Amino acid sequence: MKRRLYLAAGFTALALGSIGIFLPLLPTVPFMILAAFCFAKSSPALERRLTGDPRFGPHITAWREKGAVSRKGKIAASGAFGVSIALGFWLLMMPYTLIPIGVAIICLSWLWSRPNV
Repeated sequence: MKRRLYLAAGFTALALGSIGIFLPLLPTVPFMILAAFCFAKSSPALERRLTGDPRFGPHITAWREKGAVSRKGKIAASGAFGVSIALGFWLLMMPYTLIPIGVAIICLSWLWSRPNV
């Protein structure tokens, strides 16, 4: 039963990561890292396939070995948060406009504290 839940979660993360390839505000690599984790618990063959992928494998390996994120990924995430903050100012009323700023400060502080690949 547990194996099936991990397998379902892995495929869900893989689907969300695949959608993120085409939608700029939805992150791809974090979902692929999550999918690899779930597949490691449920299907070693799918995990090997994902970690062997030339696009995602190096990011997954860097995260697993060093907790590292690429500089390009950090910059992309910062840009996405910038867009979220701008949309918050445009679409939300005070004090709700402060929510995207607070989330960005917390998340980007953590992200930029990670080592570079």
